[in-house]
This record gives sequence, structure tokens and C-alpha cells, in this order.
Amino acid sequence: MVASPARRAALTPLPGARTGRDPARAIKRGPRRLPAEVVRATQRDRLFDALVHTVAAKGYANARVSDICQAAGVTRPAFYALFAGKDDAFLATYRHGTDVLLKLMEQAYSDAGDWPAGCRAALRVLLDVLASVPAFAMMAIVEIDAVGPAARYERDLLLRRFDQFFREAPPSPGPVGPDGLTGAVVGGINSMVYRHVAAGRVADLPDLLPTLTYFMVAPFLGPAEAARVAGAHSADEPVRPPCAPAAVGDLSTGSTGQSIP
Repeated sequence: MVASPARRAALTPLPGARTGRDPARAIKRGPRRLPAEVVRATQRDRLFDALVHTVAAKGYANARVSDICQAAGVTRPAFYALFAGKDDAFLATYRHGTDVLLKLMEQAYSDAGDWPAGCRAALRVLLDVLASVPAFAMMAIVEIDAVGPAARYERDLLLRRFDQFFREAPPSPGPVGPDGLTGAVVGGINSMVYRHVAAGRVADLPDLLPTLTYFMVAPFLGPAEAARVAGAHSADEPVRPPCAPAAVGDLSTGSTGQSIP
């Protein structure tokens, strides 16, 4: 049996899925203490979780290293042994978390069997997993804008990795080349997700699945087949209303204030 997106997220948790002071990762002291490399890895993971929750709650500009250390139960010297500073810690957390998310999406895509179903499966994982860890969604999608050029560069690199989900797409019948079309679709999906997270509607992200599926596959399959794919659902998924093409047009407005490649 294929694990559900929520189950996959539980097996491979995103940063922010746990608290920084999660008792299961308490570091034992005394003669039977853990090896140094295990301690460092545990501290790093606790700091990842603490950074996500602190940034989501306070905003990146107001989150201090001391706040992150306190939330993780890790000393400042231990923090600076792992990271050069707050920016470095944010970027490390972002890279780790987005790698986890992309791997979950890639697995769902490859398990689906064909390109349209794979697109829908990958989007479902994206939306369900982000909804299950709202602090990570806020940190990685909204607060990243406050970090600076290095973070925006990392986001652009991440969005380019979504090209892999279009390699098996059929040729588009329209006049736009595949590179420009893929960038526009990925940018539109990112824009809609951004607006939901920024508005505090992270829990509603799974409801976007039909609309985003339609938007992703319609340029390649045409409106009728795209509507069929968007309206499909699996046995472990609640039935959601099929998307309306009018809703899709809202994706291309780019009215979030966020740079979209």
C-alpha cells in the first residue's frame, strides 16, 4: 500500500514538524553520553525546528539568535559551532526542508504511473505537507523575502527544480516554448500558494489541488482533459469541488508583491 502524503510527512518530518525542545531528542549527559557527532546532529535538528517556529511566530527581522537557541535548548556557542549566523542557519534550514519536500513530491510523482496523474500527486503532496506544518510554510514561503538576496537566490534555485515535473509533458499546442511555459506555470503555482500562506490560510492549501492541477496540465493537455485530471481523486483523499477555469486566471496576476521567475 502506498503511504498517504500525511503519512510520508510523518515518516520524514519537515523542520518545524516538532518543537525544538522535543523530549525525544534530549541529549543525555554523564559517562554514557552520546558521541560528539550525534550530539551535533541532534543540536542541528533541534535548531532547525526552533528556527522555523521562532521565525514563523516573530518574523525573520525580529527573531534573534538567542530566541532560536532558547527554543531549541541549545547554547549560543553550540549554535555558532554549527552556523555562521542567523542568515546561515535560515538557509541551512530552508535547504534541508525543501529537499525533504521535493523528495516526497518526487516519490509521489514516480508512483503515479503517468504524467497527468503524477502532476496531481506531486501537487497533492506539496499542499498537504505544507498544510500539516504551517510554521514551515510561513518561514519558507513568506519570511524568506526578509532574509535578503542569498535567500531569494535559493528560492529561485528551488523553483527551477520543479522543471523535473514537466520533462514528460506532451508538447504544448500553443505558441509559447516549453521553457517559458514551464516557468510561467511554476511561478503561478508559487504565487497562489504564497497568497494563501501570507493570508493565514495554510489549512486551506489542500483545497487548491483541483485548481492548481488544472493550471499545471491545461497548457499541455487542453481544457477538457485537464478538467478531468483535476477532478479525479484517490480513495484516501476527500472529494473536493472540481476547479473552474475562471479561478485559474487568478493565478497569473502576480499581485503578491513577491518576485516570480
